[in-house]
Amino acid sequence: MHAIFHCTFKLKKSADPQAFLQASKTLHAEHISKQAGYVSWQQLRDGDAWVDLLTFDSMDNVKAFEENSATPNEHALAFYSFINMPSCVVRYYNVEVAH
Repeated sequence: MHAIFHCTFKLKKSADPQAFLQASKTLHAEHISKQAGYVSWQQLRDGDAWVDLLTFDSMDNVKAFEENSATPNEHALAFYSFINMPSCVVRYYNVEVAH
């Protein structure tokens, strides 16, 4: 079964949401989609609350993704520049059943 990297966060007050989404599109194309076991990335929004849901084929690959993120590349740094980093809360989930 798949595993999920779940991160809730808020953007900086000065951040333009459309520019943020463009940065996420570039990050996806240049880095995230190339990670081992990558399945999908969904970005959710409710007002100023955002959620990243990244799906991988295993929990091992979720954890490898986070380890790789510890030394961000230029695309990740551009993406992170929009985020209020202290607002981030990361959790990991195993998918128990998919309907």
